[in-house]
Amino acid sequence: MIQVSNLTKSYGEQVIFDGVSFSISPGERVGLVGRNGHGKTTLFRLILGEENADSGTISIPNRYIISHLSQHISFTEDTILEEGCLSLRPQEKGRDETYKVETILNGLGFSKKDFDRNPYELSGGYQIRLNLAKVLVSEPDMILLDEPTNYLDIVSVRWLTRFLLAWKGELIIITHDRLFMDSVTTHTMAIHRCKVKKIAGSTQKLYDQIATEKEVYEQTRTNIEKKRREDEQFINRFRAKASKARAVQSRIKQLEKKEKLEELSDVKNLDFKFKSIPFFGKRLMDVEDLLFSFDHVSPPLIEGLNFSVAKNDRIGVIGKNGKGKTTLLNLLAGELSPISGNIITHPKLKAAYFGQTNIDRLNPQKTVEEEMLDAHPGHDRRASRSICGLMMFDGDKALKKVSILSGGEKSRVLLGKLLVSPANLLLLDEPTNHLDMQSIDSVLEAINKFDGAVIVVTHSELILNSLATKLIVFDKGKVSIFEGTYHDFLERIGWEDEASLITDSNSRNGKSQDKPLSKKDERRARAQIISERSKILGALKSRIAKTENTIISLEKEINQNSEAYLEACQAGKAELIKKLSKTIHESQKKVEELFAELEVLFDEREKKTKEFEERLGSES
Repeated sequence: MIQVSNLTKSYGEQVIFDGVSFSISPGERVGLVGRNGHGKTTLFRLILGEENADSGTISIPNRYIISHLSQHISFTEDTILEEGCLSLRPQEKGRDETYKVETILNGLGFSKKDFDRNPYELSGGYQIRLNLAKVLVSEPDMILLDEPTNYLDIVSVRWLTRFLLAWKGELIIITHDRLFMDSVTTHTMAIHRCKVKKIAGSTQKLYDQIATEKEVYEQTRTNIEKKRREDEQFINRFRAKASKARAVQSRIKQLEKKEKLEELSDVKNLDFKFKSIPFFGKRLMDVEDLLFSFDHVSPPLIEGLNFSVAKNDRIGVIGKNGKGKTTLLNLLAGELSPISGNIITHPKLKAAYFGQTNIDRLNPQKTVEEEMLDAHPGHDRRASRSICGLMMFDGDKALKKVSILSGGEKSRVLLGKLLVSPANLLLLDEPTNHLDMQSIDSVLEAINKFDGAVIVVTHSELILNSLATKLIVFDKGKVSIFEGTYHDFLERIGWEDEASLITDSNSRNGKSQDKPLSKKDERRARAQIISERSKILGALKSRIAKTENTIISLEKEINQNSEAYLEACQAGKAELIKKLSKTIHESQKKVEELFAELEVLFDEREKKTKEFEERLGSES
């Protein structure tokens, strides 16, 4: 386990941690959340000893092994498989444990043909995947994972979820993918206002608790300030009266002893909406028998693709990396031309394109403000600054050069450029990469409110579940259209690689494959599990909602009684003071009991959700 005590860390005048203390106990899997730039990666570097704290201690037991996902590329072996085998434990290297490495490499998207390739032949993303495979193979006591899903496709993310659910050691993970994090963690820890807050439960539970604490703090601060003003008015009114001298001195002493709570500074969130152009036709675009390949030797990336885009469609483009998702968006945006087939657009179509490669098109020597002006030359500087503010580049931050921006900041610049581009079709290629959870929530809200069509490439199941009503699926060596939600797709079809990976895993574990289930039996088994899940989780959801509503009612009652209590104190009504004090105390005690009950319900819901996820995974 790890024990952090009174940790402080600053960079110049910027305070990152101020007296932070927490511990990671055996078996805990912790999701680390916080706004970009608030210290998540810094905390990892402090734990790994790559940076030193200004004060405080980080205690790690002797012979406790911590592995982390490194972005640094350094390989020594001639093949990918040999490189992966380097991370086997010493006692395993004398035995034939290569199957363990092969299983992990397969799960992370490497084919058997890749095993004999040199690691330096891989793309940057796959080199990071190889680093991740080496971490998982090593089976340390603790794993630190910093944004592991940034380089994974949707199938690999699902495999990693199952792997980490079975992980018995400790884990701290940083990821912008809320669904992925909540699926694999037991606890959530937030870096918030230079402190660390850790609870058992999900990200939503933690953020709800932070919001509640802020509300209570502000209510307390308001009541204290109100009472302070009343005391100051009393003192100023009766200071000159000799008959009130004792009372005035008493009030002055009370005032000096009273704690003054400072007003909390706001933590800014993205707050914007995409600008839509009215469209009154039926279809914005028709794609007919589309064929595309980068050369005439390799098999086509896209072949025989037909679909239409209606004015309010929400289409998700899904599949493994390198199969053609981004290429399709480039074709639809007119940046590539098909070999054959037609992309027929309505004369009133106006598309806005957020592409992965668009970040590279930002001019590193220009400021954020200048990039916004370039996107809409007709805007004046004031309008540009307004867009900068919406993208959290307020004040002098708008004068930062692109060259010094982080990945998340560059993504926000691109989103800002989209805002000044009125459209009725959004083409979005991984729009939430590098954004923190709160920014992702803002983007999702803006997409949902957009009065037009959206085609989005994403590996985030959270985004797919929130948006998509139709899918373009790159799987099984072809591209096809699925009419339905992502949930429907998993229920009816599922991913080809998942079935083979589960079969291989069962074979390794000695499970019989003599009598495979028919497709009909598989669907029936999954339907039974889904029905059971709906019943159990539905009941828990109802109990949670009822408990939360009771807490809200009691807290409202406490606030009303607290105001009445202050008025009774000022009026000197002893009986009413006594009665209200007892009522407030009983209500507060009941609220504490309900919060404890709510925590148990949240834990039970998470436990059951993970159980059903594992059962559905085994039935895939």
